[in-house]
Amino acid sequence: MSFLIGIIVTILVAAVVLWIVGKLGLGLTVDSYGSAIIAAIVIAVVTAIVMWLLSLLGIDLLSLSGLWGLIVTLVVSAIILLVADRFLSGLQVSGFMGAIVAAIAIAVVSWLLNWVLGLLGVF
Repeated sequence: MSFLIGIIVTILVAAVVLWIVGKLGLGLTVDSYGSAIIAAIVIAVVTAIVMWLLSLLGIDLLSLSGLWGLIVTLVVSAIILLVADRFLSGLQVSGFMGAIVAAIAIAVVSWLLNWVLGLLGVF
């Protein structure tokens, strides 16, 4: 049961992150919080598929470090956002550079939100 609650909380936190980045106008737009929840789920599924495909090719993003790891992770995150944009009408990404900016913003806002939730004892 706690595993399911963890998944739900993670999806809700990801949706809040997407909604905040969308409201800040940093490379993507989200129509509503409901769209952000659906986008968070779709992005999670697309990420799982992309990571699986990369592992079949022998590429492990978690093992990459330094500047090279940062660049590859940003490009993969941007591509994931662009793919998710194709499946969702409530999520609009402003091209590849917008996806890069959104990926950076999502990483920063997600880190900040998880840090605050950690201070509050949620995570």
